[in-house]
Amino acid sequence: MRDTSVESGAQQQLMSLARIGALLFVLLTAGCAGVEPAPASQPPHTRAAPPAGQSVSKAGSPGAKVPAKAPAAPTPTEQSQKKEGAASAPQKQQALPPLDLVSLENRLKETSAIGLFSKIALKNQVDDLLDQFRAYYQGNVKTTLAQLRQRYDVLLLKVLSLLQDDDQSLATAIGASREAIWGVLADRQKFANIQL
Repeated sequence: MRDTSVESGAQQQLMSLARIGALLFVLLTAGCAGVEPAPASQPPHTRAAPPAGQSVSKAGSPGAKVPAKAPAAPTPTEQSQKKEGAASAPQKQQALPPLDLVSLENRLKETSAIGLFSKIALKNQVDDLLDQFRAYYQGNVKTTLAQLRQRYDVLLLKVLSLLQDDDQSLATAIGASREAIWGVLADRQKFANIQL
């Protein structure tokens, strides 16, 4: 009976010590978080100028640090040029002619960003999607155009994820052509003219 009471007393002491330690830790970290460093009037590693006739090489002094210059605030003309450049970037992307399905197929065949087996798998998925469109236009399936759009988007995202790291130009061209390609697939007459 005494052993259990001694053990429980020791456990209670350890628990109270742990609580006190945790409380001290919280207080210390809270106290440190509120302290702001005093502003330095000089850089910490300033050195006196060398005596006349002597020069000090920067590479020869291992502890010497050159204080970094603060970037100057951009002038109003620089700001307007940045805004114009940012505004013209989307216009340049829109100015690219959209890819048609034949040129898209050729560029996907030529890219080295996708491995051979991935290209074969993508070709099969594209063929399956085209077959689904054919069946939709023939009235052989109950699939809706919205469901076909979802399948098209999923396939396109898969292609873009394969290309985005290694063939950014093709990924950008496909992204810019997304709606144009869909416009061909979603139009019965345009789809009938596809020759792949």
